[in-house]
Amino acid sequence: MKKIYSVTDAEFRPYGKVLEGYETAGLTEAMKQIALPEQGTAYEPGIAALEHVPIAKELQDRAYGGMPIQLGMCWGRNTRLNCLEYHRDSEINVGTEDFVLLLAKIEEIENGVLDTEKVKAFRVPAGVVVEVYATTLHYAPCHLSAKAGFRVAVALPKGTNTDKPALATQNAEDKLLWARNKWLLAHADSVEAGLGAYVGLTGENLDLEAFE
Repeated sequence: MKKIYSVTDAEFRPYGKVLEGYETAGLTEAMKQIALPEQGTAYEPGIAALEHVPIAKELQDRAYGGMPIQLGMCWGRNTRLNCLEYHRDSEINVGTEDFVLLLAKIEEIENGVLDTEKVKAFRVPAGVVVEVYATTLHYAPCHLSAKAGFRVAVALPKGTNTDKPALATQNAEDKLLWARNKWLLAHADSVEAGLGAYVGLTGENLDLEAFE
């Protein structure tokens, strides 16, 4: 079994950091008003009910230095890796419940492929603001309780994860571009691979059950 670390452990330092000084109660309460999907996961880049909470402006001004951002959410039930993605900037997450992120490092990609054995799991406590660095590969959170599922706020620069630009492939990285500011490596077993995403994950399509 592989260990589940905490974002407060030293092992998390290469992947991101906990951001302090934010009041998250209003955000988590607004997130709880959004029903979980019947099955699987859902994602919206920007949700008005979350962007109207005061922390949204704080994140824009403090965490992103005044750059325009969007505040959306990923929510549902999930325990599988499936894919890993990266952006050209940090992503900020806040959960209503404890949740787990499956992470790897961009420099661990070799010849366009990442071995899932490199992936580590990190538990994020409810209400904690966590920054995931631009150099960290990540994807959908994992729940710790199937009944509760997960609701995780996602702050990113405005426009991220919307329709990708039309471009002719000129290099290896262009093959990974899946949406605007979103480069994706899919596992062959994932739905995304079936939809045409670049298959760049080898090894097991990890399940949270492989961790303890």
